[in-house]
Amino acid sequence: MNVTPQAVLKWTVGIIIAAVIGSILWYFRSVVVYILVSAVLAIVGRPLVRTLSRIHIRNHYVPRWLASLLTLVAMWVLFIAIFSLIVPLVVNKIYELTSLDLRSALASIQEPLERIQEHITSVLAMPEMHVSLSDIIINSLHGILDYNTINTAFSSIIDIGISFFVVFFSVSFITFFFMKEDGLFYAMVTSVFPDRYKENVTRALDKITFLLSRYFTGLLTESFILMIVISLVMMAFGMHVSDACFIAVIMGVMNVIPYAGPLMGGIASVFIGVVSPIDGYTIGHTVITIGATLMVIKGLDDFVLQPTIYSERVKAHPLEVFIVILLAGSAAGILGMLLAIPSYTVLRVFAKEFFSQFSLVRKLTDQV
Repeated sequence: MNVTPQAVLKWTVGIIIAAVIGSILWYFRSVVVYILVSAVLAIVGRPLVRTLSRIHIRNHYVPRWLASLLTLVAMWVLFIAIFSLIVPLVVNKIYELTSLDLRSALASIQEPLERIQEHITSVLAMPEMHVSLSDIIINSLHGILDYNTINTAFSSIIDIGISFFVVFFSVSFITFFFMKEDGLFYAMVTSVFPDRYKENVTRALDKITFLLSRYFTGLLTESFILMIVISLVMMAFGMHVSDACFIAVIMGVMNVIPYAGPLMGGIASVFIGVVSPIDGYTIGHTVITIGATLMVIKGLDDFVLQPTIYSERVKAHPLEVFIVILLAGSAAGILGMLLAIPSYTVLRVFAKEFFSQFSLVRKLTDQV
């Protein structure tokens, strides 16, 4: 490709325009996230809308607006049903945490903690410690689980709940119109580009819809399989059904956040084991059982299910996906990790449509 001053000027202007658009989108990222989530929900609900639209009584078919509304209500009912199952379990566990006698609870692991303390002292050649590890843990947990912290947590939950209802209404409203007018999302995106690029943008949106549908379907399938396996294994060890299902739900929900999510879910699951030990097990044995079980199951998941979902379904190399998630996590934390793969998929598809003349772009998008 010949490099001319006109070409350099063209690409410089293009990069500046792209940077300005990117800055605007980042500034209004909350609204952008609402639109993207609504677009995904509209894709998920589209088959049901089409099925309902084909229903007819005599010569009258179900209007598309009614089919879209019924689909949205079905999504609401499913979400509320799941939410109503999870909230009582969370409230119950918070109550149990506030009434937990930490010193009695940690008595069963007093001996292992003392051995660990002696081992650390001998290996590091440290002077004998006058404070035990169990006392340090108890004091730390008291600081975390005191009533002021619980009250603050409940206040935060109320604030989050109010924000959630705003998000819920906004996403529902946008999703309804995306389902009612099938090409509305495409029209919104293509309107930003000149008419001569309309075919390229439409082709890119078709590919993005296909790849993200595969990704989200695979991710939900993975989380569902993970929840079933974890709950069955925990119950096989003798854990109560409610506790086993609660741990399974935590791990399944946190699994949507790549890498960091399962770690946070595992820590929360261990706390549940401290609060509600398995019948016939000490707290120490319960913690070890939960930790070991989750490590084995997540290990199988990481090597069997995730490579299929995080790389094959979005047509990207596993190392490439891992680096993208790390960069997104460093830039935007948990939200960045959550949106890393979908955002990178969108960028790759558009890069292939508009910048395929560059060898780096061709190499990164040859499987798309």
